[in-house]
Amino acid sequence: MLPATHFAPTPCKLSAGTGLGATSLITVTALSGVSAFVRDRFGERLLRGANEAVLLDIEAIEDQDSFIPHLTVTTFGAAVARLSGDPDFALLLVPHLTMASKGCWATYMLAAPTLGQAVERAIRTIGFHSKGDTMSLAVSGREARISYASAAKGQDGYLHVAIGTAGILRNLCEHFLATPLRIEFDVARPQRPDAFEEAFGCPVVFDAETVSVCLEAGQLSKRVVRTRRVPDITVADMARARVECRTLNRFRDIILQQVWSQVLSGKVSVEGAACSVDTSVRTLQRELNREGTNFRDLTNTLRIKRAAELLRDTPISVTEISAILGYSAPAHFARAFRNGTGMSPHQFRAHHSAWPPRDRYMTSTGAETA
Repeated sequence: MLPATHFAPTPCKLSAGTGLGATSLITVTALSGVSAFVRDRFGERLLRGANEAVLLDIEAIEDQDSFIPHLTVTTFGAAVARLSGDPDFALLLVPHLTMASKGCWATYMLAAPTLGQAVERAIRTIGFHSKGDTMSLAVSGREARISYASAAKGQDGYLHVAIGTAGILRNLCEHFLATPLRIEFDVARPQRPDAFEEAFGCPVVFDAETVSVCLEAGQLSKRVVRTRRVPDITVADMARARVECRTLNRFRDIILQQVWSQVLSGKVSVEGAACSVDTSVRTLQRELNREGTNFRDLTNTLRIKRAAELLRDTPISVTEISAILGYSAPAHFARAFRNGTGMSPHQFRAHHSAWPPRDRYMTSTGAETA
C-alpha cells in the first residue's frame, strides 16, 4: 500500500461560525467515483485544485464509512465547476452514478424486495447516511414521488449536489426496473434546461420544493427477479460499520469525524478542519477548549487508533504506516505510538496481530533483504 497523495493546505479566509455543533454531515461515499471522473474528464491538475479547495484528498477516503460536512461536498463541486469552466459538469457524471457505490446504507436499501420497501428502509435509516438530509415518499392517485431534501441547499455548489442526488434516485429506480415519469429539481431554471432532459432521459421540472423522482405508483410494489442476489444487511450491521450521524450534536463530535477523514486520507490540518465547518482556526480551537479538548489531542488519538488497526489487521510495515498516517519520519510515529499505547509499534503487532512479522522486504528482483 502506498501513502496517500499529500498536498499542502493553503489557508483561506474563514468566517466565524455559529451553532457549530449543528453542522450537517454526509457520508463521504456520496462522492464515491467523482474524483476518478474528474481526473478522466479534466485531468490530474484540476482534481488536485479541487482537493486543495477543500483541504482534503477525497479519493483517498471515498470508500470509508466516515462523514464529512455538506460544505466540503458543495465546495468540491463548486471548485470543479470553476476550474473546468463548465457550470453543468455534473450532468456528465449522471450516467456513471450508482446507488450501489454508497456503502452499507445503500446495500441495506437495495436488498429490499421492492422499490417501495427500499425507500421505506432509506427513510427509517437515513441517519446512517446523513445528518440534516431527509427522504420522503408520497403517493397521490396513480403517481408516486420519491423526494430527497439536502441540508446543502442554499450553499454555493448545491446545483452539483442536486444533480447528483437526482442521478442516484434515478439509478435506485432503475435497480428495481422502474422508469421515472419526470424529475423535479429544487433549483432555478438553468440556461440550458434541455441538457438536463438529455442527461436524465425524461422530462425535468425546476423550482420544485425538493429533488424528486416521479413515477407510476404501481412500480413501488413490483417485485424483480434477479440472477444475482444482493447481500443481506441489517440495521445492526450498519450500526457496527457506521455511527448514526444524527447523534453527533457536539462540536467535538463533528470535528472528530473530520479529523478521522483526514487521518484516513493521510494529511491532517487544523486549517482543513476549520474550513470544513466554515469557521476560523481560532474559533475551532476555542470551541474545542470549551468542550475540554484540543485539536492536537484529537488528532493524536485518532492517528493512534488508525495505526493500531493497520498494525493488527494488515501486514503493512511500520515504515509504510508511518508514511500513510502523514508522519515526517518513522521515529516520530514510533514515539507517538508508544506515548499513546505504552508499546512500540513492533511490540503492539507482536501481541495483537495474526500477521507474521515483516522484518524482511522483497527487492524488485524478488530476493529478500534483511
